[in-house]
Amino acid sequence: MQSSEQGNTSSTKKIALLAGATGLVGREILRLLSQDPLIAEVRALVRRPVPEQDKGPRVVECIADFEQLQEHPGWFKADLVFCALGTTIGKAGTQAAFRKVDLEYPLLIAKLARTQGAKHFLLVSALGADPRSPFFYNRVKGELEAAVLALGYPSLTIARPSLLLGDRQEHRLGEEIAKRISWMFPSPWRGVQASQVASALVHAAHEDKPGLEFLDNKKMRMGK
Repeated sequence: MQSSEQGNTSSTKKIALLAGATGLVGREILRLLSQDPLIAEVRALVRRPVPEQDKGPRVVECIADFEQLQEHPGWFKADLVFCALGTTIGKAGTQAAFRKVDLEYPLLIAKLARTQGAKHFLLVSALGADPRSPFFYNRVKGELEAAVLALGYPSLTIARPSLLLGDRQEHRLGEEIAKRISWMFPSPWRGVQASQVASALVHAAHEDKPGLEFLDNKKMRMGK
């Protein structure tokens, strides 16, 4: 089903836009939002259809060419915007391709939604995100955080998980090894379940606190 591109007509329930609904954290966010009585509609901004088992009565697919998002301004008329887009250098193939998925697309989504009046942006970033980092991955994540902050959202929630744990659709050897030894890491660097990240973000959406809030592993393991 395609989105009707209409705004929120409910005075109490909210419309949520979710980018990255087929990813590890995104699937969990979609599951929670589709069952949330405070959510009128969940717009899943995806490049491929949402698996049937992940769909719910409140889920509306917005199947998009991410190079043409400006052509669908109505999709971005939402109260809450969740962004769980992300890839890896290995999967992207080049640093430029990685930046497109992990910085350019999320920032464009944030800009389009802010233009349409969105008040709360909730972003899945990463532990160590820093625009001055010598590490490319952390630097890109930090650049995105800074760019979204500059858009002036009344509420901005940034989750900074370490290693994400959960059932991925693709096999990543390095992550499989890291999972097995994650218990040996100091607490801030231990793995965190994707479901815990999703739960903490949805909790933050319910609280809807003004200003900037960071969610570290400790908060996410507590679900808030």
